[in-house]
Amino acid sequence: MSTNTDIAKLDDLIVTTIDSVKGYDHSAEKADGGRYSELFLGLARDRRQVVSSLQAYSRTLGGTPSDFGSAAATLHRRFEDLRLVLGGGDEVIVKEIERGEDYLAEEYERALRDDAVSAETRAIIERCYATVKAGRDDIARLKLQLADVV
Repeated sequence: MSTNTDIAKLDDLIVTTIDSVKGYDHSAEKADGGRYSELFLGLARDRRQVVSSLQAYSRTLGGTPSDFGSAAATLHRRFEDLRLVLGGGDEVIVKEIERGEDYLAEEYERALRDDAVSAETRAIIERCYATVKAGRDDIARLKLQLADVV
């Protein structure tokens, strides 16, 4: 178990979680009449706390964590914009958020399965993943509510 492996895993999660923050901020801005803006902004706030925790721990290990998300996530947000223009409203937003949530969960699960990650780093990742899972559950409930309305 090397510190470099821990830092690399943390940095991957930091970038992906920053993408999540930006995605929620973007979705809050695009929500029909601001209907779900408060929920999305709250989830963005939770993810910012996760990012801060991961960044702080990376620094204690000697890492230099990123403050930026990925280019792929920026493209994903533009794709969401295009789908909104073509119609679909909040359902499109929630569907795109769900896709992002699935990807984020896969990243955390992959990091937790990595045997090269130290026990201390795994504990930090597990705590952060609990917050991610709670947000994912909120989005799953919202999706079901929207399905009941349609």
